Amino acid sequence: MTSEAGAAGARAAAPARKGWRLVLANLREPKVLVMLLLGFSSGIPIYLVGNTLGFWMRENGIELSTIGFLSWVGLAYSLKFLWAPLVDKLDAPVVGRWLGRRRGWMLLTQVVAAVALIGMALVEPRQGQLLLGGVALNQLLVFGALALVVAFASATQDIVIDAWRIESASNPEQQGLLTSTSTLGYRGALLVTDSLILILAAQAGWSLSYGAMAALMGVGVLATLIAREPAASLQAAAVPHPALFTLQGLFDALVGPFVAFFRQHGQWALLMLLTISLYRLPDFLFGPMANPFYADLGVAKETVGAVRGSFGLVATIAGVAAAGLTAVRFGFIPTLLAGAVLGPGSNLAFAYLAIHGNDPGVFTAAMVIDNFCNGYAGVALVGYMSSLTNVGYTATQYALLSSFYALLGKLLKGLSGVAVEHLALDRSLLEAYSLFFVGTALIGVPALVLCIVLALRRPPAAAG
Repeated sequence: MTSEAGAAGARAAAPARKGWRLVLANLREPKVLVMLLLGFSSGIPIYLVGNTLGFWMRENGIELSTIGFLSWVGLAYSLKFLWAPLVDKLDAPVVGRWLGRRRGWMLLTQVVAAVALIGMALVEPRQGQLLLGGVALNQLLVFGALALVVAFASATQDIVIDAWRIESASNPEQQGLLTSTSTLGYRGALLVTDSLILILAAQAGWSLSYGAMAALMGVGVLATLIAREPAASLQAAAVPHPALFTLQGLFDALVGPFVAFFRQHGQWALLMLLTISLYRLPDFLFGPMANPFYADLGVAKETVGAVRGSFGLVATIAGVAAAGLTAVRFGFIPTLLAGAVLGPGSNLAFAYLAIHGNDPGVFTAAMVIDNFCNGYAGVALVGYMSSLTNVGYTATQYALLSSFYALLGKLLKGLSGVAVEHLALDRSLLEAYSLFFVGTALIGVPALVLCIVLALRRPPAAAG
């Protein structure tokens, strides 16, 4: 009896050992390192034309209204699906024939972003006139145009890096690992451009700091040069398509990705899109109230920064790594389901913090929980969306999905402050915050239910 039990235990353990050997084998793939570097390159520009740029402009005495108007250059990241079909169907000028479709666009966008960042460093955000070729131009307008070039090149780089990641994966398990690795590199870049650049700017000035960030785009150039063009991209490029700038070609490029998506997933397509649009809604609604909550709670901004850059960073890396390993070991759907619980659930930690009061230990614990859970949920959603794309339309479909998932949240998050103020009419402000955070967590329930439906009756195309 004992020997039979031992044999059964050995048989049960065998798949687990095989699964973890698969994880280790995937970690040794060169494409994992390339993906880490490309993720870093993808994350460098976004804050340089966003939050960090606003800091520089304000220090130079630029009006808040002007800073707000210039923030619209970030719309490029939400509208990238509009030109994604061109990235899918056309080679990059000059370098595309040499490097291939995906790597060619990567190199072109990285060089353009770096050059435009250098231009921003030289021009600087100041009111005044700038002489270019004997022509007097508004200096701030030139600076804004350069920021727009950075945002456009960066958004295009995101399109092609996402396509490379999806097409380079040999299997769904490896896709989960590449997604996790990309997110890790991206988060590292955000740390550099949101925190470390402030230290550098205080010592050496903003212009030199932006020049240094332009040099860091070389990390992406290096990754592009050592990467391999995905076999799926080569096959798609070899398949004859209607000439792009004909009626049939435009239909194939613009409408084809949607037709292919609904044809592949059938009646499940709408359910998938609804799940994606609701999945991160609790995080979007919570986001605008996070920093005001810390201020009203009485937590010093130095403490917030220190915890974010230490315990929060470690927790984020742990969450990203855990999601990647879970996707490799168990598949996308179970990982998505776990993220649907962890993501909204982390908001409850802040609900408790609001009631408990300003306690450094509780605040740190809440930040750790939040960073781990959101790091995990972010990778889970990206991995799932990646699994839904079709070869030949990878860039377009993923650009559409990644824009679509944030649309509802971006529309509703502007009402979060009104919600807290309304809740505070007949209770204390901190009690209102606590109730609001509980409400944002409950908003995650529909997404959880949809994930359970997908887990119970998922079609083969979405299986992890």
